[in-house]
Amino acid sequence: MAFLKRISSRAKADENTGFGSNASIYGARFVNKDGNANVRKVGIGITERISWYHAMIDVPRWKFMFIIFAFYLIVNFIFACIYFLLGVHHLQGINAVTAVDQFGQAFFFSAQTFTTVGYGHISPTGFMTSFVASIEALFGLLSFAIATGLFYGRFSKPKALIRFSDNAVIAPYKEGKALMLRMTPYKNTNLMEAEAKATIGLSLEEEGKKVNKFFSLDLELDKINMLTLSWTLVHPITENSPLYTFTEADYQNQKGEILIFVKVFDDMFSTTVVKRTSYTLREVIYDARFLPMFEADRDSDETILYVDKLNAIEKIQL
Repeated sequence: MAFLKRISSRAKADENTGFGSNASIYGARFVNKDGNANVRKVGIGITERISWYHAMIDVPRWKFMFIIFAFYLIVNFIFACIYFLLGVHHLQGINAVTAVDQFGQAFFFSAQTFTTVGYGHISPTGFMTSFVASIEALFGLLSFAIATGLFYGRFSKPKALIRFSDNAVIAPYKEGKALMLRMTPYKNTNLMEAEAKATIGLSLEEEGKKVNKFFSLDLELDKINMLTLSWTLVHPITENSPLYTFTEADYQNQKGEILIFVKVFDDMFSTTVVKRTSYTLREVIYDARFLPMFEADRDSDETILYVDKLNAIEKIQL
């Protein structure tokens, strides 16, 4: 309660965040660093709570390729087992003697059927083997159609190709201090009409119970015309700020989270894309500042943006 009283009465509460107010039933943080909500859904079947299309579109590239490759191997292994159980003598052209070699040739016949390549040196004979081969060919066509759609969906999905600094800082600003965090585009995209919003969620004790309180953090500049270099969001810590009475110890001991929402227009896709992230109060470095991350190239009259310096921070010796 004492900490709640220390928060400036001029701080503007934010009631439309979409997050619950009961702190005792909430998890560690509201939003993960990658921007996804820190929520796990239970009480419903896995086929209902997971959109497999969205999952395959958003999964990291290496996992996506692993899933495609694993699916390809598993399907061919299953059909190879079926051909082997039906008898390899129903696969004309197999001349292997050992069971291992026979299974291997059945596996590669399955791969040729699944991909509809059909080299021709092995062909099915008999009704059951021909029937299984026809089913596999159909399954292969459908599988490759789905895989092609997923590849296209991943390739064509508009994304806000923006990176945020790992930490926010409390830095000197004019006659006082300010909360600052930095972002930058990291690919050859043209991002226009960038807008940003910052909200802080605090776990406070009110009338004997823990509650979540959310406050808007006014930004010195919340809109820019083009996001081509780095953009440092600055929240001046004035009397109107909920951070006005915060000490360095409060950032380490108080439970809270700074939520960042960014919206930009990507002129390549002619659509608006969004990016989110969050910083816990422990991820805020007190009395520090960001180092410059771009400079002029005197030889080519260009501006060099050092994306690897996004997290370049130095402590301020007071």
